[in-house]
Amino acid sequence: MLITDGAVDTYDTIFAKYNWPDRKVRIFTYLIGREAAFADNLKWMACANKGFFTQISTLADVQENVMEYLHVLSRPKVIDQEHDVVWTEAYIDSTVIQFALLADDQGPVLMTTVAMPVFSKQNETRSKGILLGVVGTDVPVKELLKTIPKYKLGIHGYAFAITNNGYILTHPELRPLYEEGKKRRKPNYSSVDLSEVEWEDRDDVLRNAMVNRKTGKFSMEVKKTVDKGKRVLVMTNDYYYTDIKGTPFSLGVALSRGHGKYFFRGNVTIEEGLHDLEHPDVSLADEWSYCNTDLHPEHRHLSQLEAIKLYLKGKEPLLQCDKELIQEVLFDAVVSAPIEAYWTSLALNKSENSDKGVEVAFLGTRTGLSRINLFVGAEQLTNQDFLKAGDKENIFNADHFPLWYRRAAEQIPGSFVYSIPFSTGAVNKSNVVTASTSIQLLDERKSPVVAAVGIQMKLEFFQRKFWTASRQCASLDGKCSISCDDETVNCYLIDNNGFILVSEDYTQTGDFFGEVEGAVMNKLLTMGSFKRITLYDYQAMCRANKESSDGARGLLDPYNAFLSAVKWIVTELVLFLVEFNLCSWWHSDMTAKAQKLKQTLEPCDTEYPAFVSERTIKETTGNIACEDCSKSFVIQQIPSSNLFMVVVDSSCLCESVAPITMAPIEISQHNESLKCERLKAQKIRRRPESCHGFHPEENARECGAAPSLQAKTALILLPLLLMLFSR
Repeated sequence: MLITDGAVDTYDTIFAKYNWPDRKVRIFTYLIGREAAFADNLKWMACANKGFFTQISTLADVQENVMEYLHVLSRPKVIDQEHDVVWTEAYIDSTVIQFALLADDQGPVLMTTVAMPVFSKQNETRSKGILLGVVGTDVPVKELLKTIPKYKLGIHGYAFAITNNGYILTHPELRPLYEEGKKRRKPNYSSVDLSEVEWEDRDDVLRNAMVNRKTGKFSMEVKKTVDKGKRVLVMTNDYYYTDIKGTPFSLGVALSRGHGKYFFRGNVTIEEGLHDLEHPDVSLADEWSYCNTDLHPEHRHLSQLEAIKLYLKGKEPLLQCDKELIQEVLFDAVVSAPIEAYWTSLALNKSENSDKGVEVAFLGTRTGLSRINLFVGAEQLTNQDFLKAGDKENIFNADHFPLWYRRAAEQIPGSFVYSIPFSTGAVNKSNVVTASTSIQLLDERKSPVVAAVGIQMKLEFFQRKFWTASRQCASLDGKCSISCDDETVNCYLIDNNGFILVSEDYTQTGDFFGEVEGAVMNKLLTMGSFKRITLYDYQAMCRANKESSDGARGLLDPYNAFLSAVKWIVTELVLFLVEFNLCSWWHSDMTAKAQKLKQTLEPCDTEYPAFVSERTIKETTGNIACEDCSKSFVIQQIPSSNLFMVVVDSSCLCESVAPITMAPIEISQHNESLKCERLKAQKIRRRPESCHGFHPEENARECGAAPSLQAKTALILLPLLLMLFSR
């Protein structure tokens, strides 16, 4: 593509050397301006190389003529009469009203477009290759995921798809948006490579096999982050992959070992199942496809639960449903029904929950069925968003099981997982505690986890129960030789990821233990009670100080020189004020505000830690040698839970040991070699299988028109007439 305001030569020797006789490179020339002296040379270049010439004289010509190259490039495809179907990479778009029911969302969602050309089939115009247009439709990626039965993938299983270039079409770890006041698109969201989310595959074995459209299996140990990246689950995934015929995409399915291999089946009558599905506290995963409600317009307003009921009652014969899944839903509804009576009896028994500490009880099964029971009024709930549609991490959706379900499944059967929900803000302060446990038929990994059950309670209620239990000792008189009430010790209750649930200082709740007791956490890591796991985020957004600039900056050199002089004068003035201790006047709110305006969020790669306790260690004691004192501590696991009680000597501060934080570090700032290795590694990309570059029958003579230099008769006579009348 040549864009110029003139060409004094045709440069035919260059074309003869590099492009003739095959003419594999098309030349498109654009003449800018009204001057037509060089038009013939530019047109010759385009015509001699199967391209197109266009003169751009005004701004209106840009929109009208600059796209002529599309018709030239489409000629071979039109002559071949090939209706190639094209799928685009994933992009963010807002669903409109027509798609509201289809996409279950009216906001920014991931979409892909499928399109094909429309061209003239008349024989007399065949050599011209006339492209009439393009027809296509936008498809929410979420709709593609509905074709994959989530219930067969297990608790941690997921499906993903990539393009022929290795870029992600859909993946649970893809984060195309970030929040800065409101949700915004990341600059590079459409070109996130599979190797950036499945980063444990350092050799790109999985990625390259999928790009090359192979079918096979691959296994590796992965570290999956949950709960807004604060926690990590270490597991082994088995990946199964194949290509999707008729598209440039490849599909992959990840199954975590221990889940998804075995599936429990049960049988109940339709009458029994329908009776228990009618309970108002029963709900199903709306993003799962129990019944296809998109085939017929009259079904699109139905929820999945409503569609199942109509299907089972035989009122909608046109409904197409997954019979196997619905049979298991009915079984789960019948088996889990007695828990509703148990919850009701607890609610009626005032002594069991007199202070209303427990607010919600919930149950979820492997089929996406949920039961929720409120022990307080809906308006009295401390966490109003829990288990609501907006609380994506804690409900069944197309990508994953609820967070409390997944974490419970990784614990020892029969033990409870306690945690404080993390907020999206910079400071995590929650007033509730969630506890959940998995339900297995047999106490072994071969038995699938069929359900998980849990409660959410007030944090204050949970902490009060802990302090009461900590004062109870096994001595004859019931008194403790040392207790958490003593000023010489600090008591903490932390979870298996090192986050504080209970502390004598209430403001420390939710903080990482290493930030509060850095010396003790460092010793626990050294002793092997906890282990540090390094994680990477190749979709992070980092704050950067960036000077504001615009396209006219180069035109303002005199002003920039003047401003530089002013900046020097101001700097000298600042130094003068510092000498007279007027710093506080200089650092005013105006200065802070101006500095904040210069901060922007930019894509970056980060490295950050996560911590996990060692299950085999039940109790540990230790001593830490500090500068002028010795700090002792004891840590003991709470039976049948993921909690640890830590008692620390408070008399020795041990301030010489720095706190251990979980703050991410930008890779380019501390590990330049790792970044360079990633940049130097050339990723495999695959060209589309169908390519119509040239056709021997195409008419290359239609390559644009040079403007005529012959003046019109009226324009020649007009000056003469004016001269005659002026006399």
